[in-house]
Amino acid sequence: MKRAIWFVLDSVGMGALPDAEQFGDTGANTIYSASQAVPDFKLPVLQSLGYGNIEGMKGVDGVAAPIGAYGKLAEMSNGKDTTIGHWEMTGIYTPKAFPVYPDGFPKEIMDAFVEQTGCGGYLANKVASGTEIIDEFAAEQRKTGYPIIYTSADSVFQIAAHEDVIPVERLYEICQIARSILTGCHEVARVIARPFVGEEGNYRRTSNRRDFSKLPDADNTLVHLKEAGYTVAAVGKISDIFANVGITTAKHTKSNMDGIEVTLDYMKEIPEGLIYTNLVEFDSSWGHRRDAVGYANGLMEFDKRLSEILSAMTDEDLLIITADHGCDPCFKGTDHTREYVPVLFYRKGMKSVNLGTGKTFANIGQTVCEQFGVPKVPIGESYWSLLNSK
Repeated sequence: MKRAIWFVLDSVGMGALPDAEQFGDTGANTIYSASQAVPDFKLPVLQSLGYGNIEGMKGVDGVAAPIGAYGKLAEMSNGKDTTIGHWEMTGIYTPKAFPVYPDGFPKEIMDAFVEQTGCGGYLANKVASGTEIIDEFAAEQRKTGYPIIYTSADSVFQIAAHEDVIPVERLYEICQIARSILTGCHEVARVIARPFVGEEGNYRRTSNRRDFSKLPDADNTLVHLKEAGYTVAAVGKISDIFANVGITTAKHTKSNMDGIEVTLDYMKEIPEGLIYTNLVEFDSSWGHRRDAVGYANGLMEFDKRLSEILSAMTDEDLLIITADHGCDPCFKGTDHTREYVPVLFYRKGMKSVNLGTGKTFANIGQTVCEQFGVPKVPIGESYWSLLNSK
């Protein structure tokens, strides 16, 4: 039975790419920054697979005899965000960056938003941190009922509202309308619902976040698997990132630990196919919030739970662990960082191999395509033959 368990540790990059200067990210290194934030930082299970043996890895020690295949991947596409990163993993190349709005969204977009949603108005419309924008505008949002509109260095149109003022399902409806408006030259990567709760001085975002993505190219690993009759189970925000294209079943999650639990449940329920999991707290809770201690502890918590995943694997399973970009918690600003991502592959009884540096994240998707015997994707080099050496 062919099965792959694929984890994306959202934003866990391992050092600036050669072109990082063009993105303002020279010197960024997410894993290293996290490793320096707490004493006795160790990731023994990841290290046993070869995490610390990856060329250029800083902050994680290598081991004498790793049991997995290990390497790092460069990003070929023009960007450093969640959508572009995940899409490239599955074989989708994005040479042109998605539009961004450092001065807020133009009048024609916002006028159409007010008219088509029936919201009556909006607040903010500027670049901002998600928590700070809520603190700044929550009182007015609750008073007027207008949604808070904001963006970031990423190609996102974010809509925040108190759940008592705009119920979650209504907020999703507003997001879907915004998604239909943002087309052509304004086709952002994602429209994001950002519901929150609480009172003045104590607001907090909830786990009811939803992403409404631009449709991906159908020539990708997920679609090829689905068309071949395999289950493609999406955990966390994977289904949102791919706008449900190529997905057969999906579960949203509340946290990294919830994501691991859902993955373990799927491993019991789904004997064959792909289980594709995004663990978003590295990015949302610790990277963007510049919480290096939280980031370090989150990595160590994942490492502890990883042994459960290994124990649940069959002899035929392939485990993949990677990331989609960086978000260095000790770097300037609060945005993503353009970094290499680590990649680990593990099969029981395999011969360890140093994969070196790959030219594209799509090496992962290409490997999965060959594992399942489905058509190749447009970019990427498969590692499958190397993973079969014993």
